Amino acid sequence: MPKVLMTQNLTEGRNVRTVVDGQQRLRTILGFINGDFKLSRAHNIELANLTFDQLPVEVRGDFLKYEIGVDLLFDLSFEEILDVFARLNTYSVKLNAQELLNAQYLGYFKQAAYRIGYRFVRYWIESGVLTEKEVTRMAEAELASDLLVALIGGLQSKKAIPTYYKRYDDDEETTAAAEERCYQVMSFIGEIYPADALKQTNFSRIHVFHSLFCTVAHALFGLEDLEQIDRPQISAETVGTMRNRLDEVSAQYDAVTEGIAAPQNNDFLEFIEASRRATTDLATRKKRTKFLTEQLLEIQ
Repeated sequence: MPKVLMTQNLTEGRNVRTVVDGQQRLRTILGFINGDFKLSRAHNIELANLTFDQLPVEVRGDFLKYEIGVDLLFDLSFEEILDVFARLNTYSVKLNAQELLNAQYLGYFKQAAYRIGYRFVRYWIESGVLTEKEVTRMAEAELASDLLVALIGGLQSKKAIPTYYKRYDDDEETTAAAEERCYQVMSFIGEIYPADALKQTNFSRIHVFHSLFCTVAHALFGLEDLEQIDRPQISAETVGTMRNRLDEVSAQYDAVTEGIAAPQNNDFLEFIEASRRATTDLATRKKRTKFLTEQLLEIQ
């Protein structure tokens, strides 16, 4: 939680504090303690629909013990307070797309995406899919959202993410099912490529990782819009052969892009062209996923 900014002035023997930045945060906290609203099921299934007074004693205690960071500015005039507030709003960093979604939505889709991001953020950083700097701007939540979209609606452009936040904000059943499938797909990918191994391949590039995820998801569950493409039969026993073929694809990609070898065929050339840039439109995502799926079908 960002720090609260307050001023403090000594007025007629009393310290008077004024909130400069953080009023909504404080009003929400006090409102919850006063029983103005209940906990949402999307945020906590076990404590859903409970007011603060209805929470277990230890939970209330933890809530009340939470420390809120505060910066105090002493003896500022009203004009100086207005100047500080104006500077805060002038020099603050503009919110990116994911941060705007975070501010706008509170429901099941958002919570599922944030749980997935929290669970796999270390894997994504260690494998090179994301950087720590990107994660400070919610890149892990954005990637998790993108993966959930694919599991619910099949391959989509990245621009579809806001639509799914809106459409599934109140849909617990659909998002819960997609979240569970996401864990299964990520677990399988982790078996194929531990983080340090994935980092050595082109699948550590975020847009190619997305295609790898969709390829495995299609093999395990079938994705919408890919029904015409056969599903590879994958299991724990096929992890080794899958790793070998994917390693070959990545190595051949490097050889072609570095000018060491010519592409094997037009399909491979199209895959390279669809992977050169971090493109997230539907057409290129389909090309990459289709190619990787066909590669896994060939080893069966």
